[in-house]
Amino acid sequence: MQGINARHSRFRGNDGKSQEILERYAVTEQPIVTLPNREPTIRVAAMPSDANYTGDIFGGWLMGQVDIAGSIPAVNRAKGRVATVAVNSFVFKQPLFVGDIVSFYADIIKIGNTSITVDVEVYVQRNPAKPECVKVTEATLTYVAVDENRKPRVVPPEK
Repeated sequence: MQGINARHSRFRGNDGKSQEILERYAVTEQPIVTLPNREPTIRVAAMPSDANYTGDIFGGWLMGQVDIAGSIPAVNRAKGRVATVAVNSFVFKQPLFVGDIVSFYADIIKIGNTSITVDVEVYVQRNPAKPECVKVTEATLTYVAVDENRKPRVVPPEK
């Protein structure tokens, strides 16, 4: 049985296109930052059960949390149920680790007739002995306001 690296050699940059992709999205040292000066939409601790087989936090877990965070301002603005209809962009800037305190900041950037587009920024606080804060993810998602039959409805005007 071949090892995972042999089976997935295209992801190791053995051809020009793969290498270009790896270089474009390579994890680089990110500057230590401070958290935005406001309350996060949600904050959660990354747990061992959220880790993938390599021990890093699973990207799918993070995507789910981003969707939850983005839906909160969308639900509040829509005055009711919304459905996620698009992940417009999603960039993993840095890995997350077990024990990281993960803060999600969600802001509405556009309101359409039935849709609401939200930007979500994700930061982690880690290493309590020598605290650091790193921005790990940026995403933009679009939600549609839906009625009790899960059909699109108009986003009500702000009062």
